[in-house]
Amino acid sequence: MDERDGTAISAAKGIKRPVPAGPELADTVARLRRAMRRAARTVDPANPLAVAQLELLSAVADEPGVRPGELARRLRLAPNSVTTLVNGLQAKGLITRSAGHLDGRAVTLTLTEKGIEAVDGWKSANTSIIETALASLDDDHNRALSEALPALRELTQAVDAIADAPSSD
Repeated sequence: MDERDGTAISAAKGIKRPVPAGPELADTVARLRRAMRRAARTVDPANPLAVAQLELLSAVADEPGVRPGELARRLRLAPNSVTTLVNGLQAKGLITRSAGHLDGRAVTLTLTEKGIEAVDGWKSANTSIIETALASLDDDHNRALSEALPALRELTQAVDAIADAPSSD
């Protein structure tokens, strides 16, 4: 973003366009993420898993058989951090390591039934939080949020593209 004129250059198109809501949207998304984490602890106080563990489990649920190195790249974590998380989740019986199908030396990760239940429970808690919060909003705000979903999905894909771009290091 060019702070001088409030524009951003689209990475996909190389076009400058106004982004007046950029800073406010970034702040709101960050606050929403923090509020969701706090509310999740309120809704499910018995959940012993950290958000990092739940995010890793969710990523494995999205792609069963993923290799730890690929998971580290996708989550932008150091490989040793993924190893530490996987070790802890395996000790809790939430994830399994297996030899790769094509290369027996490679390790792949899958969720156990208990791991699937943990991911489902986290998603259910998040859905409950959002539904309860939405019930407190007026019809106009609910409608605006519903209408914004396609744009938010596209924004998520654009942010994922930035995260997946090769680093310039």
